[in-house]
Amino acid sequence: MNDAKPNKFTYPTLLKACGDGGIVAEGKQVHCHVVKLGFAGDGHVKSAGIRMYGYFGMAADARKMLDDEDDDDAVCWNAMIDGYFRRGKIEDARNLFDEMPDRDEISWSVVIDGYIKSGFYKEALEVFNTMQSERIRPGKFVLTSVLAACAHLGALDHGRWVHAYVRRKKKSIVMDAVLGTALLDMYAKCGRLDMAWEVFESMKEKEVFSWNAMIKGLAMHGRADDAVELFFEMQRRKFRPNGITFIGVLNACAHSGAVEQALKLFNSMENVYNIEPEVEHYGCLVDCLGRSGRLEEAEELVNSMPIEPNPAVYGSLLGACRIHGNAELGERIGRLLLELEPNNSGRYALLSNIYAKAERWDDVAEVRKLMKERGVKTNPGSSMIELGGCVHEFKMGEGCHPKMKEIYSTLKVMIERLEMEGYVPNTSQVLFNIEEEEKETALQYHSEKLAIAFGFISTKPGETIRVVKNLRVCDDCHSAIKLISRVYGREIALRDRVRYHHFRDGTCSCKDFW
Repeated sequence: MNDAKPNKFTYPTLLKACGDGGIVAEGKQVHCHVVKLGFAGDGHVKSAGIRMYGYFGMAADARKMLDDEDDDDAVCWNAMIDGYFRRGKIEDARNLFDEMPDRDEISWSVVIDGYIKSGFYKEALEVFNTMQSERIRPGKFVLTSVLAACAHLGALDHGRWVHAYVRRKKKSIVMDAVLGTALLDMYAKCGRLDMAWEVFESMKEKEVFSWNAMIKGLAMHGRADDAVELFFEMQRRKFRPNGITFIGVLNACAHSGAVEQALKLFNSMENVYNIEPEVEHYGCLVDCLGRSGRLEEAEELVNSMPIEPNPAVYGSLLGACRIHGNAELGERIGRLLLELEPNNSGRYALLSNIYAKAERWDDVAEVRKLMKERGVKTNPGSSMIELGGCVHEFKMGEGCHPKMKEIYSTLKVMIERLEMEGYVPNTSQVLFNIEEEEKETALQYHSEKLAIAFGFISTKPGETIRVVKNLRVCDDCHSAIKLISRVYGREIALRDRVRYHHFRDGTCSCKDFW
């Protein structure tokens, strides 16, 4: 064995180990050996080296290795593109993809998956559409990634297409637990809980993560009783809950005010299931107590946690202070969060919101000044609506949509009609000490109202309008949309950062508890 020499099968593993471990010097040494022993032209060795340099962030070295030999193949190009995406060089990776002489299914998959992992969901769907136009048949892995993009964007039409495609290709594409779970997750996040349940029930293969996804879907829609029932049903079917299962079911309780049920489930984690609660589970319980107005108990829980509370736990408590108007506790928790997460714009916005609700305008100004001094940029509210397979995005103050003039005109008429029905804008959360009329104008152009107005001019009477927002829906928009659903006889399904809201006949599925 002492005479054994490394061969072309040795180096891909070594190069991968160097890349995964981030050991640059050793990686370069291995590359030198590859060149010295004449293995640089081997496709497997070459692709492993390119991927390694991509992990290191050494794009020039990766590109040089790609260009060194004449026998470039798709595997090497795919490795190069994957390494750019992993380092956040989105534009460079896309340019490489466009340069490729030959693109296989994996090439398309790498780009789609790279866009999704980088948060570019609309771009991922655009690439998928191009893939279809070039008649490249997508496989299971591409479809799973596409469903993740559909779920994020609320792109129901795209998701339905994938589902229909899988049905047509059932001989070549097996609906296993991974693909089935991605499909039900898509339907749940696109507002079609009925379809999510149908997929879940029809799945021949289920794993714990499949049950978790369905429980999470029920939680998102405020169906706490059903989520808890499914939690016990999975055990009757011999599936053992894990930590993620409890996060889902505790969130369901939080969104419906089922405090006693949440406490019972939380206490059973260690006592019954031998699962030690982690910080996320404490955060769910704090959220549940806080939303229900039990702020003292929530604070006591935070102070008595056996593990260090993270900013998300404090954030749940701060959110509860906003809901229930507790400026004193909100100020204390908010100031703590500004020190823990000085670059998180959401914390500043929430504290400002609490101050504004209490009409403490000097404190609002102080928070905004602190943001400016620290160079913190706010995360603008945006709302998306998919129509005819195209995702339209709206932001307050932006007028780039080709139908924006018509949208503003429709919105103006809509607000006037709502006012005739008794609608009064809720200006308590506008974060500026400005005249009441200016506050009302600012509220009119929130992104979800723009998206709904576009939905009105682009759909038939009676059709459900589906909107996805990146932030929590404000109190004013929530009240206005309830009235819109009654006055116009439309169902409006709105997913915000927290949960789903189904507006119908002047009421919301959340029962004003969100």
